[in-house]
Amino acid sequence: MKEDKALLIVDVQNDFCPGGALPVENGDKIIPVINRLMEKFDNIFASKDWHPKKTEHFKKWPVHCLQDSNGAEFHKDLDEDKINEIFLKGISEKDDGYSVFEAANINFENFLNQKGIKRLFITGLALDFCVKATALDAVKKGFETYIVIDATEAVDKNNRGAVIEELKDNNVKFIKSDKIDY
Repeated sequence: MKEDKALLIVDVQNDFCPGGALPVENGDKIIPVINRLMEKFDNIFASKDWHPKKTEHFKKWPVHCLQDSNGAEFHKDLDEDKINEIFLKGISEKDDGYSVFEAANINFENFLNQKGIKRLFITGLALDFCVKATALDAVKKGFETYIVIDATEAVDKNNRGAVIEELKDNNVKFIKSDKIDY
């Protein structure tokens, strides 16, 4: 039977980890969990924020993940050799590119459909922005959507509970990494 599930790693980049331009507290602590999860999936995809030097996005956020910069590279501890495809987002001067479904280099929805993916397991940074936007879009597009709760961190830890409730209210499911065995 063709594998109908995929692991999606959202924006585990240097600028979102400690020492980066827009760090998520403990953002690097989820990387060992993600690396272990990769052993359970044949389909492993990742996204990168890939911003131009001039973008409306930097009116809201500090400059981060500039195209071709060290900050935009995956964190050194992420086992990127296992990633099958990388999706670049936030590449225009106008869009924020929070959701992987806004990827500019490949249409993510079409890509998943061509691969026969029905279930999407989402990890990465940050729960309250890019992970959230991607999960909401995935549900809207008809994918059974899970966020791996121990493989994501939020920018605003105080808002984490509210974000989880909002996602649950929108049919996003949550699962711990050690419960993924199918």
